[in-house]
Amino acid sequence: MAQGTGISSYRDLQVWQKGMDLVVESYRLTEKLPKAELYGLVSQIRRAAVSIPANIAEGHGRYHTREFLRHLSFAKGSLMELETELLAAGRLGYIPEPEVRSALGATAELGRMLAGLTRSLRARTTDP
Repeated sequence: MAQGTGISSYRDLQVWQKGMDLVVESYRLTEKLPKAELYGLVSQIRRAAVSIPANIAEGHGRYHTREFLRHLSFAKGSLMELETELLAAGRLGYIPEPEVRSALGATAELGRMLAGLTRSLRARTTDP
């Protein structure tokens, strides 16, 4: 576990829980995409979505806080990738605009949570 987090399991982290909610929502949204996109946007959206909580979990399991911070950065990158792919799916008319907006609201909330956790960990890190 990353030192100084005070959380016994990554599953206790609200940011991980929200990430898992976003995975479920992403899978639901991609069910609407055409079969021709199975190896394109469907695969990319699902991979990026799963990568977010996976990186949070992996980082939490690391020994040093700086490693946790590194994985939170990876999660943030995957979040930005997911947003881009959702926007592309919306522009292509695969996902209705209100659903894209709703999903982007969830990604924005998760982004704020990742930023808050990152700030908190940086403020108390003593790792070299």
